[in-house]
Amino acid sequence: MSISELSTAPATADGPNGGDDGATPDGRAAQSAGGAANGAANGAANGAANGGSGGGGGNGARPERSMRLLREQRDGLRDRILAGRRDAVDRQHALGKHTARERLAMLLDEGSFTEIDMYRQHQAHGLRMEEQRPATDGVITGSGTVHGRRVFVYAQDFTIFGGSLGEAHATKIHKVMDLALATGSPFIGLNDSGGARIQEGVMSLNGYGGIFQRNVQASGVIPQICVVLGPCAGGAAYSAALADFTFMVRDTSYIYLTGPDVVAAVSGKRPTHAELGGAEVHGRTSGVATFVHDDERGCLEHVRYLVSLLPAGNQELPPSGPPRGAVTDVRPRLAEIVPVEPNKPYDMRAVIAEVVDDGAFLELHRDWAANVICALARIDGEVVGVVGNQPLVLAGVLDAAASQKAARFVRLCDAFNIPLLTLVDVPGFLPGTEQEQAGIIRHGAKLLYAYCEASVPRVQVILRKAYGGAYIVMDSRSIGADVSLAWPTNEIAVMGAEGAVNVIFRKELAAAEDPAGLRAALMAEYGERLMHPHFAAERGLVDDVIDPAHTRSAVARALAMLRNKHRQRPPRKHGNTPL
Repeated sequence: MSISELSTAPATADGPNGGDDGATPDGRAAQSAGGAANGAANGAANGAANGGSGGGGGNGARPERSMRLLREQRDGLRDRILAGRRDAVDRQHALGKHTARERLAMLLDEGSFTEIDMYRQHQAHGLRMEEQRPATDGVITGSGTVHGRRVFVYAQDFTIFGGSLGEAHATKIHKVMDLALATGSPFIGLNDSGGARIQEGVMSLNGYGGIFQRNVQASGVIPQICVVLGPCAGGAAYSAALADFTFMVRDTSYIYLTGPDVVAAVSGKRPTHAELGGAEVHGRTSGVATFVHDDERGCLEHVRYLVSLLPAGNQELPPSGPPRGAVTDVRPRLAEIVPVEPNKPYDMRAVIAEVVDDGAFLELHRDWAANVICALARIDGEVVGVVGNQPLVLAGVLDAAASQKAARFVRLCDAFNIPLLTLVDVPGFLPGTEQEQAGIIRHGAKLLYAYCEASVPRVQVILRKAYGGAYIVMDSRSIGADVSLAWPTNEIAVMGAEGAVNVIFRKELAAAEDPAGLRAALMAEYGERLMHPHFAAERGLVDDVIDPAHTRSAVARALAMLRNKHRQRPPRKHGNTPL
């Protein structure tokens, strides 16, 4: 796709909630009014302060100056900026959306926000842009705290130019991104923008490039969280994809490169904004959205909880909580959750809830590639990343999407010093021409690469099936797991007994008078010789075969043992990940 196809946002169109692609519902008249009001206020302040002719200055006569007057003028200007235009605020609320400042108030600790560049205005000329120079230029930037921990933020203001990105707007975002990286603090972006500001031409595109460059430089160094609370069109979509976590809200959030008008012009069919890039699309199909919520308040509360689980940067460990007695905890219900029969389904979430503190875990990409679960939780007060096959969906098999999902999560945890717990019950990789053509080899290699590269503490627990290449990829001892545990129900083998017998004894079965009886006998022999519970442990591939009820305590002890693990990597510029 050429850069000219990226969705852009003129200051005169309506946004995805109001009509045409990527712009403001206010229209130019409202923007001009806002710009004129701010311009008049600035002129009055400058004229009074400096004795010029702008606004309140006279012709040649220097007005009397006093600190009281200067403070009044300054406070009046700030109050007008903070309040925004009443009509624009009302329209934002009518769309079921909060204003940028209301969102920041919900996200940050009360009274903690320090704004940067409040008075910043665009300097564009032509296309009547000089008639409208509102303060903030459509984005609020600064720093605050979440649970007492420093973060840097920006919040795009859809009531000003539809939140469209121009040179000044982008420069403000660049500044807080640079500060976040320099101070080793998480960076959070609240997106509500129609895209690039057409009137500023290539400088808008240049502004996006600066954001992407900083996204990449900060990747794996500080957590980056993208919260989409309205349209996120054109170039902004790439920033959402580059973030570590992306949040969306149903019915009001949209992410796409090209809007419905462009799609209609090319294909002849006009999709809705929701069909093109709504929360359901990115939460279930594309995998762009890490979390999907029903409303903005719940979404921002979720962001706050996520921040509480993350380190400020890659030079720190995740924040610890008080020990929870996990090393002596016995959970007999675990043996009841998982059927002994290898082909009976169960919910891996129930297993995770028994292993982690308080049964609480934060699941990423819940509805995308649901055959694998990726979650953040705590075990004995320490943050851990959990990867587990989900037998309720496709029997927990690994396919292309599940491999991509788990690979990115493993790399995320490794980047931010979060230990990994892998719960294995996997029958293999999903077979078939569709998966092969979809690149399952390449995508499966991503997960293999991610685990092999990970230097954080790694604990594997094999509950039941662990067959073939999928066993290797799910953090087996052979690719670097530090501790491998297994339940007595484990079946670690090249393939299941029935499949193995059909391959090995195909000719004998075809010629047998009683093929069913022979198959049953051969399956029993195969299971007894190659799949008994201690087969892998006898060969050093499993450290211990544990009682399922002791899983939580065994994992907690293993993680405590590995807490000070250090691994030296060979010097290199970077590996060639099978992207």
